Amino acid sequence: MKSKISVALWGFVLMLALASCSGSGSCGASCPPDSVVVDAQNPWGAMGEVENRILLTSFPERTFDLVTDYQAVTGEDVSDKLRRAISDCHRAGGGRVVIPAGEYYTSAVHLLSNVNLHVEKGATLKFSTNPADYAPQVPTRWEGIDCMGLSPLIYAYRQENIAVTGEGTLDGQASWDNWWKLRARTSAEDKAAGKLMGKEKLHDYEKNVTSIADRIFTERDELRPQFIQFYQCNRILIEGVTLNNAPFWLLHPLMSKNIVVRGVTLDSHGPNNDGCDPESCENVLIENCVFNTGDDCIAIKSGRNNDGRVWSLPSRNIIVRHCQMKDGHAGVAIGSEISGSCYNVWMEDCQIGSPEMDRPFRIKSNAIRGGVVKGFYIRNIDISECKQAVLKLELKYEKVTEGPYYPLFEDILLENITCRKSRYGIWIDGLENHTCVRNVTLRNCQFSGITDEKVNSVVGAEGVTFSNSTFNGATL
Repeated sequence: MKSKISVALWGFVLMLALASCSGSGSCGASCPPDSVVVDAQNPWGAMGEVENRILLTSFPERTFDLVTDYQAVTGEDVSDKLRRAISDCHRAGGGRVVIPAGEYYTSAVHLLSNVNLHVEKGATLKFSTNPADYAPQVPTRWEGIDCMGLSPLIYAYRQENIAVTGEGTLDGQASWDNWWKLRARTSAEDKAAGKLMGKEKLHDYEKNVTSIADRIFTERDELRPQFIQFYQCNRILIEGVTLNNAPFWLLHPLMSKNIVVRGVTLDSHGPNNDGCDPESCENVLIENCVFNTGDDCIAIKSGRNNDGRVWSLPSRNIIVRHCQMKDGHAGVAIGSEISGSCYNVWMEDCQIGSPEMDRPFRIKSNAIRGGVVKGFYIRNIDISECKQAVLKLELKYEKVTEGPYYPLFEDILLENITCRKSRYGIWIDGLENHTCVRNVTLRNCQFSGITDEKVNSVVGAEGVTFSNSTFNGATL
């Protein structure tokens, strides 16, 4: 009964938001920016102000050891024992739930306030690949659309002061034999019967503004769950652990605040294997991480289409630094589910590149998704190589050329960036009949090994400036 009431209340809150939502059909802000004042030409002081705002986690010196306190044995399923340890730790006022060295198996893990799930060096926690082990459904988002879906492998909803730490490994065990083969498409049989399943049903619900309480997705819909999702939580730490073989996105903080992701290794090459996707999140620090992923290393989001505009919760005040980004569709992407907008992203002192890296920096949306991206500041980045462009701005994502919600990208700064191989330096794929890109500055950048004779491709932008920057050795 309790879960049904909470779901109904959640749907009612969204419907209230729907009633008060009014979109904008022009290139303009749909959400007010944060109170942080940023000088677009020298934004780095504001970055320090944002870092000082982040509220950190803190846990009592109290330990709940899975082996010594709950008699867990290596090689066994510890789902129930882990659930008890987390509950006991929470009721006692908080502390660490410790997974010692060894190999253990589990189904969904739900964290509670004031609990630090600590995976010690030499410990591996392996997650079930049976979708039934992630029922019942929980409030979640899938590619920016709200729904009731399978539980993420590690999940928390409306919790405070939570963490996943340690030098151990979290193994989702995803492969082409299980999770990765699920494509979330409507079968021919269901189409013939007039039924929508998977992604088609999800998109239909969003388009028709269906109540979230009615957006229920089962195993048959094949919406693969995120690895770690903390939804509407505050004060989050993810530190030190290695994540392997995720069914879907690896780290997905959603509508949460005060988040630190530090020293995490993300190694997973399945479909939709984004590394870290802060969505409608505020005050985020991602540092000293290694990304080797099948999709974007970092993708910043704020909801898709109607659902993003209804909540009207931008992502803002996000810092990325001292990270290594190997394979991926992008190093840092903003979008494409960015209908709720994004303000103030800083990135510095990172190493990017491999033959499989497509675009180190990318912003993507279209005239159906909309959204404002204001303030993407990047400096001191070494790029070995990329397939496409160092910076790509896409205003026609998924080949959409017109619609009621033209996006706006403005105040983008690249400073002290080097790249030794790419197709283009920058590629702004804008709209010829709408100027939706403003104020793009390259300062002290050196791009060599550019293969396209045009060097750069710019359409639909104003205020594009190159200062002390070279392309294949030439100043433009």
